[in-house]
Amino acid sequence: MVSRRQTGRIFVISSPSGGGKTTVVERLLRAAPRLSRSVSVTTRPPRPGERHGRDYRFVTPAAFRRLQRSGRLLERANVHGEWYGTLKAPVLRALARGRHVVLCIDVQGARQVRRVLGARAVLIFLLPPSIRRLRARLLRRRTESPAAIRRRLAAARREIACARWYDHAVVNDRLDRTVRTMNAIIRGNSRARGARDQRKGQPTHGASAD
Repeated sequence: MVSRRQTGRIFVISSPSGGGKTTVVERLLRAAPRLSRSVSVTTRPPRPGERHGRDYRFVTPAAFRRLQRSGRLLERANVHGEWYGTLKAPVLRALARGRHVVLCIDVQGARQVRRVLGARAVLIFLLPPSIRRLRARLLRRRTESPAAIRRRLAAARREIACARWYDHAVVNDRLDRTVRTMNAIIRGNSRARGARDQRKGQPTHGASAD
């Protein structure tokens, strides 16, 4: 459980694969000194250019199962056949120091964090401008086969349908504007507007990493 003495907040950011959340979060971290990113644990192999401890903590399936059994994970999810999770201890330490923590996790993990932390977790869904633009971004990465891209796009449609139960939905159509909008949410300046947009079913427009 998270102590009431802790002043940090957790911001959960989800988006479909290729939705641009990594670029947005990198910009947010540079702009907000109290913000830190939780580095997820995963069983998937690293992509070219990814480093252990910076992008992800890459572990074996057996090591992941040990983390799960020992209760050291705040959340976990199986995404595209690989396991991802958030280590609980580093998150709680950051909160205890008054830092805000960003979790880049999928909708399965977001539900678990909301159940555990309730209103201490602010859920933000980063929407692509369109499925067509999302597909173009995945193709440019050149890290997946055509069949894998089709699976990711099918998953993206399911994930986008979950945006309605997030606290905020931001359309990632222009990078600078997206970062400003996300920064405002994190500072708390746009919480009222975000709630109004959610009641109306209208996402907030931001910026694109494309």
